[in-house]
Amino acid sequence: MKRLISLLLVTLLVVPVCAAELAETEKVPIRVETIVTGLENPWGIEMLPDGAYLVTERPGRMRIVMDGVLSPALSGLPPIGVGGQGGLLDVALSADFVESGIIYFSYSALNNGRAGTAIARARLVRNASQAYLEDAETIFSMDKKTARGQHFGSRIAVAADGSLFFSIGDRGESERAQDLQDHAGAILRIMADGSIPADNPYADNQQALPQIWSKGHRNPQGMDIDRKTGTLFAVEHGARGGDEINQPEPGKNYGWPVISYGRHYSGAKIGVGTQASGYEQPLYYWDPSIAPGGLAVYRGSMFPEWDGDLLVTALKDQMLVRVDRDDKGTIVGTENMLEGQYGRLREVKTAPDGSLLLLTDEANGAILRVSRQ
Repeated sequence: MKRLISLLLVTLLVVPVCAAELAETEKVPIRVETIVTGLENPWGIEMLPDGAYLVTERPGRMRIVMDGVLSPALSGLPPIGVGGQGGLLDVALSADFVESGIIYFSYSALNNGRAGTAIARARLVRNASQAYLEDAETIFSMDKKTARGQHFGSRIAVAADGSLFFSIGDRGESERAQDLQDHAGAILRIMADGSIPADNPYADNQQALPQIWSKGHRNPQGMDIDRKTGTLFAVEHGARGGDEINQPEPGKNYGWPVISYGRHYSGAKIGVGTQASGYEQPLYYWDPSIAPGGLAVYRGSMFPEWDGDLLVTALKDQMLVRVDRDDKGTIVGTENMLEGQYGRLREVKTAPDGSLLLLTDEANGAILRVSRQ
């Protein structure tokens, strides 16, 4: 029996790269390779300097993939509350990762049976025989934790100055997105040690929590910073329709649940309609919903035809959407790619060589690499 278990473990951990599949898009033919399978609901991914992949699984595991080999789960994570949409979520490298080895990750933290989004940092240690995390430290944990299992956010974007933007959904209680004394329904920003950046919009304001960057967000699960302009973009789930791309700016309110281009799941109207004074309009919205996952601003060298475009994964509609922007950054159209071919797509990242990395949000999830034919 022990020998059988060992053989099964080896089979799970060593997964060969599958043959590439070819596809056509409006501007360029592409190829899609499966890097590895056997991941359980993968959520976040980063490519390490030596070409390995660091990936999270929502049930509470972080792994490394190198040369098609999926490592055992890394030790050193804090206790993680797994349930509903909660668990181990995003991962990001620090701005000085090459020197420090520091990573950040988001997860659902528990307190007396109640959960909320938290951000931690740790050092990734790798040697010839093993990889693990050390000195893990939670640098942010949201207030007002609840027993609800939805809308944790929680994508991380590391800015050039080393500060961290991250998202938290409304936790299934929509009115919280309008409460400036609540971390829910917001984009937030902290420094690498968890301290408050001096230029945050509410850094010295007793009327609002100092970590808040923007409010009025339903459940942003995709976020990226345009490395050419420094502009922050986020994509969030609507209800029945009303998925939005926003450009979160300091101190601004993006409307949920006062305004929305969607409707409640019951069909009832949301708030006062699609616009109202004091609330920002989305850059783009989908109705009906596509259930957006991750977002990447494309600035790679492999697909110059897509330069500056926004790439958004779709969970329900199982596709990668290219949001076409002109030279001024104005959205002029969309293209749906890979529709229905790979299941639920959770995340998209631009690799250093300009290829794309995709995660499939499945019980037997995969890392996919999209390159030019």
